[in-house]
Amino acid sequence: MGGIISKKKEIRTTRTTPIVAVTAPDPIQETIAIENLQQSQPVKETSKPSRSSPQETLATIVKSDSSPEQPLPKTEKESLPTQTQQLEPAISDIIPLNQSNVNSLKMSGIQKTALICIDGWGISPDENPLGDAIRNAETPVMTSLAEKYQFTPVAAHGLAVGLPDGLMGNSEVGHLNIGAGRVVFQDIVRIDLSVANNELATLPTVLEAFEKAKSGNGRLHLIGLVSDGGVHSHINHLKKLVSDAKDAEIPNTYIHFIGDGRDTAPRSAATYYEQLSEYLNSLQYGEIADVVGRYYAMDRDKRWERVQIAYEMLVQGTGEVVEDGLAAIKERYSKDETDEFLKPIIVSSEGRIRDDDTLIFFNYRSDRMREITQAFGVPPLPFETSLVPKNNYIATLTQYKADFPFPVIFPAQSMDNVLGEWLSKQNLTQCHVAETEKYAHVTFFFNGGSEVQFKGETRDLIPSPKVATYDLKPEMSVIEVAEKVAERIDEGTFEFVMCNFAPPDMVGHTGIYEKAILGVEATDKAIGIVYEAAKRNGYVLFITSDHGNAEKMLNNGQPHTAHTTAKVPFIMTSNTHKFDSEKVKSGTLADVAPTILEVMGLPIPSEMTGKSLLT
Repeated sequence: MGGIISKKKEIRTTRTTPIVAVTAPDPIQETIAIENLQQSQPVKETSKPSRSSPQETLATIVKSDSSPEQPLPKTEKESLPTQTQQLEPAISDIIPLNQSNVNSLKMSGIQKTALICIDGWGISPDENPLGDAIRNAETPVMTSLAEKYQFTPVAAHGLAVGLPDGLMGNSEVGHLNIGAGRVVFQDIVRIDLSVANNELATLPTVLEAFEKAKSGNGRLHLIGLVSDGGVHSHINHLKKLVSDAKDAEIPNTYIHFIGDGRDTAPRSAATYYEQLSEYLNSLQYGEIADVVGRYYAMDRDKRWERVQIAYEMLVQGTGEVVEDGLAAIKERYSKDETDEFLKPIIVSSEGRIRDDDTLIFFNYRSDRMREITQAFGVPPLPFETSLVPKNNYIATLTQYKADFPFPVIFPAQSMDNVLGEWLSKQNLTQCHVAETEKYAHVTFFFNGGSEVQFKGETRDLIPSPKVATYDLKPEMSVIEVAEKVAERIDEGTFEFVMCNFAPPDMVGHTGIYEKAILGVEATDKAIGIVYEAAKRNGYVLFITSDHGNAEKMLNNGQPHTAHTTAKVPFIMTSNTHKFDSEKVKSGTLADVAPTILEVMGLPIPSEMTGKSLLT
C-alpha cells in the first residue's frame, strides 16, 4: 500500500491505537451509473489534502513509533456507494467474542488462522503519489490494521519468487509461492535456460511435434501471446521455436499473434509485430498468419462467445483481411482499439489451421490458455461453428490442465507438503474462497499447481460480475467473497480459511485510475468484514498480496495496466507474536506459510524452505 513503507525502517512495534471498523455494507447495487467503456476517460488525480492522508499518516508512524496520530480525512473524490458510510468505534470494543469457538480453539491447542491474499496491492517506492490508486484511496481498515498490529513489506517479484531477476510478479507465481512456503522455480526460468543453452529443440515433445509436422503435411502453427511482458509468455521463446523449426526443415511455419496490452503498454503490439517481422525476414523463414487480442483468445471465465471469435479467425479466416499487418494494427490504434481488444486481422490466407496440421501453444502460464486449447483438442466443442479441423497434433509449452491429453514440452514440477497438503496431513480442515476470476489461484495455484482437492479442504466459488471489463463494476464480488469468508469463520469448524480479493488487480488492469480507487476502497471494506469475523472467533488474520499493480496507474502520463516490481504488505493481527526485525529485511512471499504454521503451533515441513518471520 502506497504509504505503508519506510526506507529507514520496515517493521513497527505494536501500538495501542484503536482500530477503526467499517460496518459491513449490504451487497453493492449493480445499477451503479458508470461511464461506458468506450468513452474517453481522462486520468484525474486526487488532490493532496492539506492534512495527511491515512497512508501518509501511517508512513510517518512507520518511520517513527512516537509519531502523533493523525485524523483520517476524507479525500475529495468519488467514493464507493454503500448502504452506510458510518465508521464505528474500535473493533476490539464492539465485537463480542464467539465464546464457543474460542473455547474450542483453546481445547484443540491449534491457533486458528485466516489469510487474505489481495490481488495487485503493492507498496509504491515512489514518494510522489501521482497515479497511486492505493495511496489515494480511503483505506481506513488496512491503514489501521498495519498501524495496530505487526506489519512488514515483503518481496513479490524477480528472484524472490523464482522469476528472472527484475521481472514483475504475477497472480499465478504469487499464489504458488504463498501456498508452497518456498521459492518456486518458475517455468519461465526453466524455459530461458533451455533457450540459452540451445536445448529447446532436443526436448522430447518438441522433437515429436517437429517430426509430425515434417513427415506429415509440412504445416506447423505457433500460437500464443507475443510480447516480452513475461507473465504469460515471452517473445524470445517464440523466436527460438521458429529458428529451431527452420533448422528442422519444416516447410511452413505460421505464427498466430495474440496481442497483449495488459502486461505491457496498451499500444505496444505494433512494436512486437515489427520486431517479429524483422526477425522472420532475417531468417527468411516463417510468416505471421493473423492477429487477435487476448480479450478473445485468452479468456478464462467460460465466455465462449469471445473464444469463438479467435477460433473462427484461426480456422476459417474470419476477420479483416489485410496485406500489411503492422499498418492494420496502427490503424486500429487510430480508432482507440488497443492490443488487448484487437479484433481479428487476417494477414495470410494460407495460415488457416487445417486437418492434420501440427499446433504448438507457446504460452507457459496455464490459466488463460485452457479454453482455446480445449476448443481445439477436447471435444465436444463448447460452441457451434461451421468448420472444425480434424486430426491435429497439439502440444503445449507447459501443462495447462492435468487431464488435458496434449503432450507437454516442460512437464509440471511436483511440490510436496504445500500449506494445503500439510494442513490436511495434520487432520485439520480448511476453506478456500474466491470469485470466478481468481478461483484457480486459491485452488490450483495455492495448492502447488495441483488439481487435487485435499482431504478436509472445502472450496467456495462466488461468481464474478458478468461485465465486459471490470471498470464497469470496480468492486467486483469482493463484498460477497468477504461475507462468505466471515460465514465460514463464524461456523468455527475450519482451522484455516483463506481467500483472494481481486479488484486492485483486475480493475488496475483497465488503466482507469478513478475506477481502480473504487476497487481498492471496496477491498478495504471487505478486509474489515473478514477482520471482524476473525476477531470475534479468536482467529489470527494474515493479510498479504501476490504482486503490485494498483499502486501504479500512470507511467509518464499514460495509463499503466501492467503489474509492478513493488513490495507488498504482510500483516499479522496477533497480540502475542512479533515479527523479527532482522528476518523481515529479506522477507518474501515464501515466508508467509511458515509464519502461519508457527502461529498455529504446527511443525514446518522440511520442504518449506521459506522461513518464519517470527521472533
